[in-house]
This record gives sequence, C-alpha cells and structure tokens, in this order.
Amino acid sequence: MNKPQKGCNLEKCFLCSNTVPEWRETINLHKQNLKFKKGEVIFSEGQPVTGIYFVYSGTAKVHKKWGDDKELIIRFAADGSILGHRGLGSKMVYGVSATAVVPLVVCFVDIKFFEASLKTNSDLSYKLMVLFAEELDISERKMRDLAHMPVKGRVAQSLLSVEEQFGKDSNGYINLTLSRHDLAAYSASTYETVFRVIMDLIKENIVIVTGKQIKVNDRQKLAGLTMGT
Repeated sequence: MNKPQKGCNLEKCFLCSNTVPEWRETINLHKQNLKFKKGEVIFSEGQPVTGIYFVYSGTAKVHKKWGDDKELIIRFAADGSILGHRGLGSKMVYGVSATAVVPLVVCFVDIKFFEASLKTNSDLSYKLMVLFAEELDISERKMRDLAHMPVKGRVAQSLLSVEEQFGKDSNGYINLTLSRHDLAAYSASTYETVFRVIMDLIKENIVIVTGKQIKVNDRQKLAGLTMGT
C-alpha cells in the first residue's frame, strides 16, 4: 500500500457527495489518498477502527470469516462506495474485512474527522442510516437464500447481482473479472461446487465463459434458477 498523488473525486464519493460544499475544503485537509495492489488487505475483521475509506477507483470485496477456513463475500464496493462503516459502534472494531479485487485507490479519513463530519452534515448522517438499513436487508436476504435456495440458484443470483452492479463490457461480458474462489465466497458455496455449476450453465448455454470472463447468455433462464424454475 502506498500514497499516490491522485486526488479524490469530490462529486462521486459517499462522503463528499453528501456533505455541504463548504465542508469539502475541510475534507481535503484531512483526507489521505491510498493505493492498494490486487489482493492487498485494506483492513481486517477484528482490528480496531482507525478510520473510514471511500473508493476512488477500482473494486474491493467486503468479506467475513465463515467457519475456520472459509469466507463469505457480503458485497463488492466500486467507485464512490464507503468501506469500514460497519465498525462504528460501542466496540469500534471492524466487523468485516476489505480486500482489493483489482488495483484500488481509496480516500481515507480518520475516525474522529468522520464523526465530526456526521455531526456537521445532516445529509451524511441520514444517507449512512439508509445505507445501514439497505445492507441489513441484503444480509437478511442472503441468510434466507443460504437456508432455502439451492447452490445453483445462489450462483445464478450472484452472477445476476454482479452484472447489475458492474454492467457489461463491449463484448457483453460482466465488467468485473471474478475468480472462481470469489464467486464461491459470494455464493456461500465451495470452489468445487461452483466449478461444477458453471460447467452445467455452460452446457445449458446459459452462460459463456472465456478465460475468467463470464457472459450471461440467457438472462431469463438464469433468473429462473433463482426461483427454482
């Protein structure tokens, strides 16, 4: 991890877009721009909260320990997203980990300044409250899917979710290259099971795979798998 010279996107990031314009100069005085390599850990579950991160460019995965040697990916954070906010509370420890999926640039502010920003900017406090509610809803749905949806349906749901978030490139492939291990962690499954499911989806012409790139070829059939059809 190092400090690049690139500045923050003051219009797109969660912090700057939800604060009054007069506060942005204060943000510039307190922020640090940090760069992480692919696979580099931004912060780890259980560590004391030192501050909050905002994605400037690239993508990070937010993940949590699942058993002794597994992880569950909760979400992917792209440009403008906030990281580390789940550590806010009485314990002040990060409840999840965040790792760069691709080369990543983030804007970091220490926790005291972030708390001051919340107290000074009512829109920021409100949007953070909404974000917590949305993330709770997503977590509850993932728990429901884990209990009731077959693995094939969970893999299908993961592919649809990633395509919706990141879109498609000019050739129709999902605009995020996911390793099978990350797809398994996002689907709450194992690498071996996800490999078999992907092979089945290829045979059924529902997805097309070229290297590590995946294209949803039949969205209707893929969506049907999430409903058991």
